[in-house]
Amino acid sequence: MPAPSDRTTAAVAPTAERRPHVRTHHGDTVTDHYEWLRDKDDPEVIAHLEAENRYTEARTAHLADLTEAVFGEIKARTQETDLSVPGYASHRGGDAYWYYSRTVEGSEYAIFCRVPARDRATPPDPSGAIEGEQVLLDGNAEAEGHDFFSVGASSVSEDGRLLAYSVDTTGGERFTLRIRDLTTGAELPDVVEDTAYGVAWAGSSHLFYTRADEAWRPHVVLRHRLGTNPADDAVVLTEPDERFWVGVDTSRDDRWVVIGMGSKLTSEYHLLPADQPESEPRLVAPRREGVEYDVEPAGDRLLIVHNDGGAEDFALAQAPLDATGPEQWETVLPHQPGVRLLGVSAYAGHAVVSLRRAGLTALHVLPRDTAGDFGSGADIAFEETLHVVDAHGEAEYDTPTIRLSYASMLTPDSVYDYTLATGELTLLKRTQVLPDPTHGPYDPDRYVQERAWATADDGTRVPLSIVRRADVPLDGSAPALLYGYGSYEISIEPTFSLARLSLLDRGVVFAIAHVRGGGEMGRRWYEDGKTLTKRNTFTDFVAAADHLLEHGYTSSDRLAARGASAGGLLMGAVANLAPEKFRAVHAGVPFVDALTTILDPELPLTVIEWEEWGDPLHDPEVYAYMKGYTPYENVQARPYPAVLATTSLNDTRVYYVEPAKWVAELRHTATNADDRPVLLKTEMTAGHGGVSGRYKSWRETAFEYAWILDQITA
Repeated sequence: MPAPSDRTTAAVAPTAERRPHVRTHHGDTVTDHYEWLRDKDDPEVIAHLEAENRYTEARTAHLADLTEAVFGEIKARTQETDLSVPGYASHRGGDAYWYYSRTVEGSEYAIFCRVPARDRATPPDPSGAIEGEQVLLDGNAEAEGHDFFSVGASSVSEDGRLLAYSVDTTGGERFTLRIRDLTTGAELPDVVEDTAYGVAWAGSSHLFYTRADEAWRPHVVLRHRLGTNPADDAVVLTEPDERFWVGVDTSRDDRWVVIGMGSKLTSEYHLLPADQPESEPRLVAPRREGVEYDVEPAGDRLLIVHNDGGAEDFALAQAPLDATGPEQWETVLPHQPGVRLLGVSAYAGHAVVSLRRAGLTALHVLPRDTAGDFGSGADIAFEETLHVVDAHGEAEYDTPTIRLSYASMLTPDSVYDYTLATGELTLLKRTQVLPDPTHGPYDPDRYVQERAWATADDGTRVPLSIVRRADVPLDGSAPALLYGYGSYEISIEPTFSLARLSLLDRGVVFAIAHVRGGGEMGRRWYEDGKTLTKRNTFTDFVAAADHLLEHGYTSSDRLAARGASAGGLLMGAVANLAPEKFRAVHAGVPFVDALTTILDPELPLTVIEWEEWGDPLHDPEVYAYMKGYTPYENVQARPYPAVLATTSLNDTRVYYVEPAKWVAELRHTATNADDRPVLLKTEMTAGHGGVSGRYKSWRETAFEYAWILDQITA
């Protein structure tokens, strides 16, 4: 039998052979004709993906100049040689440093550095060479010889002498952990293979890390003592419940190793004294189904953000350091419906509560008195209607300032210091937007951002964040791009994007649909867009599209939709639900074969996902509900928008096979005209986040934007 690459040329769409694969669940028999594409060790599968890439390249060859122009604009706007705002950290023994990262023109990856600090009031001057700079980790040097490179962890020991870091060179999110002596630059022989994200120091002698099982679920915490064989590392905690992940971190005051275990709906935490690294971890509160809590050590007490006792949008409590149960939790901030508490950062003189109100992020500062008790707090105020704000977290537990990040759809990423004593905000850095050769300097007054509200089928008001050039007419003639996600209580924020300017400056209206299933409007917003209410995510997005059409932002032949991962499932679902409303759809690493995946507990992450999507394997109602919306099962014999599906061969979260099968089914069933092609582009050396390296990433974005522009501005 000839391979697909032998049956097609680049000018003709590849045709995947239909090979019946039958499965039966709950009395329902399904024939899946493209399941054979799952085996990436099969040369015929690789040949098919490569044929798809050649076809996509042929069908988009005319976009080469536009792609290069958009790439050039992104590159021109970017301050390629740049320095992050330095952060101050002192170490045991008295040494103190300013830590920062910098980028160099022509280099793909960041360089992580530090310089000795004379005092915390005098950061290094970024205008020239920094005297005494020490390079901790140069991503460019580490990436040499690899097509892909990613850092999974980077942490300096308590005494400032050692750097623990982990790297992935395949995109498979399996990391190699190494330790570097920062006094000599030498690599220690302690090399730990096959680790997951994150690492935690206990003093400067022990490291805690996690490892993932065959389902890519971090399921075990291990302890490594420096100078010993990693094969002898001790297992600290193992999580047998397949719904739960584990994670490990060090508290801000370096006194505790914090071990978290959590599913989508339930969590528990353990604490271990950092000065007793080989002791047994202590349980803070036993897990109870449906109860979520986070733990933040705060000197003489613990701070706990939780949803116990019906606190749907979460409350803040404090508890003794040795707390072992929720009966010891004392309320600091009571539950307030509609104000979703997201987390808390504790310091010697204050606590910073991250929250969400009316669809926007906010920071609430609680002062502490000399006894460590909390007084009345207040939000930090910002003027823009749409914005996003976050508190990065200071390295120092005793600090007079809070480091904030801030942005809007018009204001580039900004870093502020907030002085606790006075409430003064000091701008430390704002990302520069350099002039690009096509459109000149960036002027925020040329654009407008606005909040709009669409009305869903059930009467729910769905927020949209919209940005456009101020002179774009609202008569339906403008092209538009609508972005959405809507899963896992993840919120899509109204942030700034250098790359997006290439769309806005060409007259494109850009909008984010904050659909249910995300977290923009609180926990209820999430609950109303998951499991047996998941269709709300899709109908909300269609309602958002209708709002843009009805209010003259665009027209259906000039409207594109874009989403990735679970947002890619959204793209596939709305393409089935309302294909006539969209000219084009870009689905990135799309979860479009969700039913097949969630039915198979042997696949990575499936069991974990049952709390998000439901369990179709054991519940016939969930099975029928999912079968009614999953994109692959519901492709119809009708015209579809033009489709660009992008994926990565080594993606461990959404397998490449999902978009490959979806595209094959669309080609077989949909009745698209030639000007609305269905394309698949697979990165053969990348993971869920796509290619690595900033220039490669910019070029990938430029190609995707060029494809969208070609569809909606022609």
